[in-house]
Amino acid sequence: MRPTQIRFSSGEKAPGQYLGPWGDFGSQPQKGVTTYSVSANRQRPLAGTMHAAIFNTWRRFRGQVLYIAPPLLIAYGAMQWAIEK
Repeated sequence: MRPTQIRFSSGEKAPGQYLGPWGDFGSQPQKGVTTYSVSANRQRPLAGTMHAAIFNTWRRFRGQVLYIAPPLLIAYGAMQWAIEK
């Protein structure tokens, strides 16, 4: 018998032959093994909050400034007029 035939007769893989991923060396897959994973939004719950906070604050301010600023300017002008008089 040739040496290579003896070496491969035991069912072993040949050198350089792909064995599979870790834990899967050609055997039957295990049953009853549960794999869990975590979704991306659970892994990084605060992803993008600073960016969103800055631009959301600016958007809200821009939408409300025309409702708040004119009455404040009128009240300030009235108070300055009352103080001078």
